[in-house]
Amino acid sequence: MDLRLKGKKAIVTGGTRGIGRAIVETLADEGCAVAFCARNAEQIAQAVDALKSKGVSAYGGVVDIADGNALKAWIVKTGETLGGLDILISSAGAMAMGSNEASWMKNLQIDIFGAVNSVEAALPMLEASAGQSGDAAIVAIGSTAAVNAMMPSSYGAVKGALVHYIRGVAKQNAPKHVRANVVSPGMVYFKGGVWNTTEQRSPEYFKTSLARNPMGRMATPQDIASAAVFLASPCSSFTTGINMIVDGAMTDRVNY
Repeated sequence: MDLRLKGKKAIVTGGTRGIGRAIVETLADEGCAVAFCARNAEQIAQAVDALKSKGVSAYGGVVDIADGNALKAWIVKTGETLGGLDILISSAGAMAMGSNEASWMKNLQIDIFGAVNSVEAALPMLEASAGQSGDAAIVAIGSTAAVNAMMPSSYGAVKGALVHYIRGVAKQNAPKHVRANVVSPGMVYFKGGVWNTTEQRSPEYFKTSLARNPMGRMATPQDIASAAVFLASPCSSFTTGINMIVDGAMTDRVNY
C-alpha cells in the first residue's frame, strides 16, 4: 500500500533506539524528510549518518525532553529547517515503573509534559500544513499498561492520562484536519530494551511474561512503528481520537 507520505515532513521525539528509531526509519523509507531528538549525541549522529547513507533527508538534535522550553524551541526551529511540518510523533518515554514520587514526576515530565510541549509547539505548523494538504497528524506512543491495572503504577496511570489528553487534542483540532491518535504497545522486545534486560537479569520472570503473549512472542519495534506510521499517513485521514492497542491479543480488554 502506498501510504502517500512521500515529501511529507515529520518530527519524532525519542528517535534513536527501539520504537522511536523504527518509526524514524519507517517514515524515511516511505519518503518523508524526518527529524528526531534524543539525549545521546553519539547515537543521534550514528542514526543521522545511517539514514543519509540511504539518501534520506534526516536531521537530529540533542534535547532533554524534560526541559520544556528547550523542547519547544527545538521543534519550532526544526520545523523551520524542514520547511513545514506534517507529522509529529511523540515517542519519548521515561519507563519509570515505581509508584513513589520520583517515578510519578519522571513519568509526568517525559510522557505527559513531553507530549504536551511537543504538541503545543508543533500545532501552528501542523495547522498550516493541514490547511494546504487537508491532513496533518499527531501520534503519541502509549502502553497497554494504561488499560491493565494490577497494582498501583505511576507508569500505567500516566499513560492513561496521555490517552485522555490526545483524545482532547483530536476533538479540538478535528475541524482543522489535524488528527491525533495513540498507539499503545504491549510487550516490546529489542536488544538493550526493558525486556531484553529482564531476560538477562530475571530469566524466570521473563519466561513467565513471555507466556502471557498468545502469539508466542513479544512485539518488535517495527510492529509498533508500522501501526504508528499508518495512523500518521493520509491513508488514515478519517481516523482520529483513537487508542490503537497493538499487543498480539495479550490484554483482555474488549473495545466497543
